[in-house]
This record gives sequence, structure tokens and C-alpha cells, in this order.
Amino acid sequence: MINPSANGWIDKFFAENQANFVDFQGNTLTFYEDCRATGFIYGYVVRYQLKNQINTVKWSYDEVTKVGFLNTLFSLYCIEKSNGTKEDFINSVYEFYKIIQPENLNFIKKLLPEGSYSTRLEKVIDDRIQTNNNTISKNFSHIITNALLFIDVLAFEHYLKNDTLPSDYLKNMESDCIKIVSLALKIKESKSKYDELLVKLFENSIRYTKFNSIENIELSEIKLMRHSSLLEKLYLLDIAQMALWSDEKLEHNEENFLKQLSSDLELESDLLEKSKKVINAFIEKYKSEIPFFNYSNPIKHFYDQANKNVTKLIIRNKDRLTKEIKESGELMQLLAKSTTKDLSKDEKKKVKKQLLDVCKTVPSLTIFLLPGGGLLLPILIKFIPQLLPSAFNENLDD
Repeated sequence: MINPSANGWIDKFFAENQANFVDFQGNTLTFYEDCRATGFIYGYVVRYQLKNQINTVKWSYDEVTKVGFLNTLFSLYCIEKSNGTKEDFINSVYEFYKIIQPENLNFIKKLLPEGSYSTRLEKVIDDRIQTNNNTISKNFSHIITNALLFIDVLAFEHYLKNDTLPSDYLKNMESDCIKIVSLALKIKESKSKYDELLVKLFENSIRYTKFNSIENIELSEIKLMRHSSLLEKLYLLDIAQMALWSDEKLEHNEENFLKQLSSDLELESDLLEKSKKVINAFIEKYKSEIPFFNYSNPIKHFYDQANKNVTKLIIRNKDRLTKEIKESGELMQLLAKSTTKDLSKDEKKKVKKQLLDVCKTVPSLTIFLLPGGGLLLPILIKFIPQLLPSAFNENLDD
């Protein structure tokens, strides 16, 4: 039995499944559609690309995802390199990650100087899956982070086809994903602050670039023509579907958006229809198991729960927090100014930066400094009027 948290699990996975891998016979579309069925595309793995499934009852979700990630990479490798061996695959993946995260690979090499490529690859996969450990938003953003994990698969496909990877490939792919999600939510007829939070959760899950908020971008401005791979096109379409599914229905303008996106990606109309049917069927079947879809409005639930938890922390530390804010001269001046006029973008950035500096001095509030903590800073900003004597308004909100 494989233990994905123990050293040597990759070698054991291949040893136990030599004759168990699905042969996609070089068909990329079949491979991708099966990826959908496994849930890997949606960030929630429910099965593997294997003829006979592995018993994962005793595994954590991270362990399930690690094996799913490795399995997906290997399935793709077998499509591109039909005569490749397990050893060739492991070497290829390792060389691939040397390109996209050389600093981390050098660290792993120092940590495991005598380790095999498979042992080092285990550490790499740990790193890819564990990005949301200890974050406030883990229960909700892990599905997003894992959905964006497929970008690694797309980059690996490009690497296998071209023996290299452009330095801006990952940045462009992530950027276009977030832009499409933002546009998908923008065209929704019933908008709420929770849709904006969904975008922020996506932004918080990106790995390769810092992303600035977008407000006025149009679909025609996204360079979709650079995505020539069928896998890239289908994935971008599915990412849009995930964003629009948040209210469990598609309005007329949302349908039109998906049709336009599909057309711009030069996909056949039947692929769009299949994409819609599959995501609906998958989420309907598994939403009771997925934290993100367990509530009528999962983003609202996340925000409400976070609001309660952060408010408790602020109340417990209000004396120390008040003292630190009062001792920060420029911060106090900006907060006072906000009561009479709107702050500029630069001033708002200063306020947020200095508030984070204040949080560094209060141990219980270092939660704001963790990955994802920035999403909750507006809660602290709105609480400030109760901490200080001045009647601050909400001008600090973006």
C-alpha cells in the first residue's frame, strides 16, 4: 500500500501500477476529458487515470492530490513520448522543474545531495501541493490553487513538445486565467462583493506573477491566439465555467460570453456544450464533499466566517493595536485625512502597508501576514473606527 507522505512513494506508485495505467493512444482530447472526470481540472481529485483505482480512504486530501498530480503528468508524458520509460519520465519532470523553480531545486539538491531524482521529485510535488498550508482561506482556496495546478501540466506539455519553456509562459497563462475569471464575473447580471472575493482568491493562488486588479479589460484584449494547444484552450474554457458556476445557473449574457470565448479560442461548439454538461454533472455529484460548494454561496460563507474570526482577534488585542496605531504618525495622519476626503491610491497603499507593519508587532495579528491574509485586511480597516476616537469613514476601502 502506498503512503504518499513517506519517502519512496513515487517509486512504489510505479512499481504497484506498472500494468494499470490508461493508454490514451496519443489522443490529447481523450486525455483531457478524462482529466475532467478525475476532478483534477476542477481542483478536487475523485479518481485517477488508472484502469483499477487505488484505495485512498485513509489518505488526506493533499495525499490524494499528490498522486493525482503525478498520475496526470505521467499520462501526458506517455502521450508525448510513447516509448518513454518511468525513469525517463522522472528525469524529464525533474529537468522541467529545474527550469521553472531553479532556486527551490537547488535547495532540495542541497537537502538531499545523495537523493535520487524520484526522491527529489517527491519534495517538488510536496511544494506544489502544499502552497496553502496555514493560510486563513485554506478550506476554500485550496480547490482554486489545485485547479490552477493544471497550469504546470500545460507547461510540461509545452516543454515536452519543444524541449524548452519560454520564461514568460507560466506568467502569461496565469494572467490570462485570472483575466478570464474576472471577465466571467464581470458579465454576471447579479453581482456581489463575494464575486470580487472569488477573484481575489484566484489572485491569491497564483504562483508565478504578481497580479494587479483589472477593471476595464475586454475579452478581445486578451491574447488568446497565443494559446495554440488544445489543452490550453479547453482549460481556459473550463476555468471560465468554474467562475460562472458560483451561482449554479447561466444567464443569457453568460451563455453568450462562453460562446464568444469558445469561438475566440477556435473550439468547436460541441466542445463547449460538453464542457458545460460535464462541470454541472461533476459538481452536482460531488459538491457535498467539496468545501467550496457546500454552501448556497460559498464565498459569502468564507467571508462571514473570516469576519467573525478576525473580529474576535482584533477585540482581544484592541489595546495593543490601538497603541501601535497611535504611535505611527503617518498612519494616524492618513486615517484622519480619510475622514474628510478620499485617499489616493498611493495613500491607500501606504495605509495598508503600515497596518501590516503594525500587525507584525502584535503576535496574534500576524495572521494578516500569512498568504491569504491580505484578503482580510479590509475587515481590520473597517474596525478601526471602533478603536480610535476619531469618526473614521470607509474611504479606505478600494
